[in-house]
Amino acid sequence: MITATNVSLRYGKRVLFDDVNIKFTQGNCYGVIGANGAGKSTFLKILSGDIDPNTGSIALDSGKRMAVLKQNHHEYDNLSVLNTVMMGHTDLWKVMEEKDAIYAKADFSEADGVRASELEAKFAEMDGWNAESDAASLLSGLGIKEDDHHKLMKELDGAEKVRVLLAQALFGNPDLLILDEPTNDLDIQTISWLEDFLLDFKNTVIVVSHDRHFLDTVCTHIADIDFSQIKLFTGNYSFWYESSQLALQQRSSANKKAEEKKKELQEFIARFSANAAKSKQATSRRKLLDKINVEDIQPSSRKYPAIIFTQNRTAGDQILEIKGLSKSQPEEILFSNIDLFVNKGDKIAVLAEDANAITAFFQILNGESEADEGSIKFGQTITTAYLPNENSDYFNTDLNLIDWLRQYAEDEADDVYIRGFLGKMLFSGEETFKKANVLSGGEKVRCMTSRMMLKGANLLMLNEPTNHLDLESITAFNNALKDFPGTVLFASHDHAFTQTVANRIIELTPTGLIDKLMTFDEYLEWKATALV
Repeated sequence: MITATNVSLRYGKRVLFDDVNIKFTQGNCYGVIGANGAGKSTFLKILSGDIDPNTGSIALDSGKRMAVLKQNHHEYDNLSVLNTVMMGHTDLWKVMEEKDAIYAKADFSEADGVRASELEAKFAEMDGWNAESDAASLLSGLGIKEDDHHKLMKELDGAEKVRVLLAQALFGNPDLLILDEPTNDLDIQTISWLEDFLLDFKNTVIVVSHDRHFLDTVCTHIADIDFSQIKLFTGNYSFWYESSQLALQQRSSANKKAEEKKKELQEFIARFSANAAKSKQATSRRKLLDKINVEDIQPSSRKYPAIIFTQNRTAGDQILEIKGLSKSQPEEILFSNIDLFVNKGDKIAVLAEDANAITAFFQILNGESEADEGSIKFGQTITTAYLPNENSDYFNTDLNLIDWLRQYAEDEADDVYIRGFLGKMLFSGEETFKKANVLSGGEKVRCMTSRMMLKGANLLMLNEPTNHLDLESITAFNNALKDFPGTVLFASHDHAFTQTVANRIIELTPTGLIDKLMTFDEYLEWKATALV
């Protein structure tokens, strides 16, 4: 379908890709993974022709059409939403434009009639008569209301524009679909719709995503960027991660014989293949895993942060009690009549249809905002640590990272102690002297996580902790919350994160609280049934 041959790309002394050779074939879905800065998005731009490599070439099979998820949210501001989607099929759109221009002529000639006839034939061949209804169907599936289909793009907000551009990429059944972070700004229901769409999609998909549940659901292969190379692995993200971790453990087991290692890997493949029967792609996934060679499984060079939350003090039985909590903003009730008793050891996922409701809830609990009505009462033994979804106010300083983190230590802490917490989040050496006000989004979240670990709290509150993090940090964070012996309240768009951490789900609504002692997947099933 599309092939990269001897592709290299350098920026000064930094080598992103060195003589990469890889082929993506018909009908598969490839998840491109790699540490932050490894070049995932850059590689997609090379494939799409937006960036030229220093050496090598990209070849798309003759007659095949490529569609790419656009990142410029203002490119189509003066076009209607529906037309923006249909422009995703460039050839069809050109036919439509030329056809309309001919029919609009005041002096319609015989030659125009002949050309119009040719264009009508092409239009019908491309299924043009269904183009508008197909585009509308995609928009509706992605949560764009029918009333908005004829609006100009500039009338939509950023999240809505993302959905329209995603519909544009999906439109017209492209032979090759290239998607960079397609789940950004999508809610759980829309992500599920996209998963189902891609599972039914018969052509080739190449996708970059930090959503592990999404990668596990849709991917048949993983393309791992490591050591300036790209290597293909059969299976989804979880298979790649667990197999690479097993291979890493085996490499450190110097005394284990080669035959024992091989047997262990074969048993792992068999177990994973059997578990795949539960997935949406059960049949094809199992067939793929049956073909895996043990030799294909190799350890990764990835570095995972050491996120470890400990309690300086074990909590008593009284954790948090909320009574009659309500909060509104102009012309909107965010939530009302919230009664909640948090039990010791609860790990509660906080949901709401409006993300502003979740942010307001956490801000009230952490003293950053006041409720309109109601009360909150923490137990006497409770110590808290909070990770907000917006952290820029914490970094308006030119302190270096050591001094930045030291200000949150309870006692006078020396550099070695502070460096230990920064090192756990992969800040080492000269990086610890970096100024706080020049950090990237991901670096800020890692610093905020160091701050949380430093506090040793027994109640953790986190609003979208996985924002800006790479897959390695998300995995480490996920495991840390699973292992934490204290109590957690959190909100996350990451399906796998929520499913594996939460044992209780609450949903804030304008009329009260939905409170269920169950996993996230069980809650989604319950809600789907309740709405019928």
